[in-house]
Amino acid sequence: MLFNVKNNYYFCTRKTVENIKLTQDKMAKKQEQGARTTLEEVNESLSTAAQRIEDNKKYINWALIAIAVLVLLAVGYIYGIRNPNLQKAKDQIGNADIALLQGNQDEALKEYEKVAAEFSNKPAERAHLNAAIIQYEKGEYEKAAKHLESYSSDGNLIGPASQSLLGDCYVNLKKLDKAIAAYDKAISLAGDNEAYAPAFMIKKATVLHEQKKYADEAAIYQTIKDKYPTYTQQTGFNVDKYLERANALAGK
Repeated sequence: MLFNVKNNYYFCTRKTVENIKLTQDKMAKKQEQGARTTLEEVNESLSTAAQRIEDNKKYINWALIAIAVLVLLAVGYIYGIRNPNLQKAKDQIGNADIALLQGNQDEALKEYEKVAAEFSNKPAERAHLNAAIIQYEKGEYEKAAKHLESYSSDGNLIGPASQSLLGDCYVNLKKLDKAIAAYDKAISLAGDNEAYAPAFMIKKATVLHEQKKYADEAAIYQTIKDKYPTYTQQTGFNVDKYLERANALAGK
């Protein structure tokens, strides 16, 4: 018999045609079975995932509750503790400032020390610094140093100046190694500031002279001469005089 495939005619026996139809039927059944199996697997996976979500729902809920509690605690700290404390510290340090402006240094110092002891925020930082300045002027170098050690020396001007004052305290306490370390930090914080850096370097050189480290002293004066000529001109500091002295004592 003739067999039509894509408009082409082929001659086949009846048996061949029956075999072809049988093969086609088997393939169709396999495809149907495969599709059913795949669908069942998808449904089973979805059911398993849904069950897992259901099983873990209580843990998820607890996690969400924990996160909510942490957020509430943070908000409570900011608005319930931190902000009121900040305002209270500002009010107290304002009273200290007024007392200082009125010439009542002892009362101002008392207020600054109270703020520094009670709080740990920006007003407390300034309280440490102001208390240290007053105590240094009164000759209470140990107390001043303790306040400065608690002060966070940041900023391009106040930071290095506070470290310089700490170095001055140590010099008066005869703690020269600590003074050198404080001046080093002050110099580092000052960076290339032409007004601050050389001034702190001169203080360090003075301590090195006291320690008889003349070569190190000379190196600092040479740096000042080379890097900060404007400073020596504006301040009238005779860097050549001290450089020659240090070199002579160093045997150069």
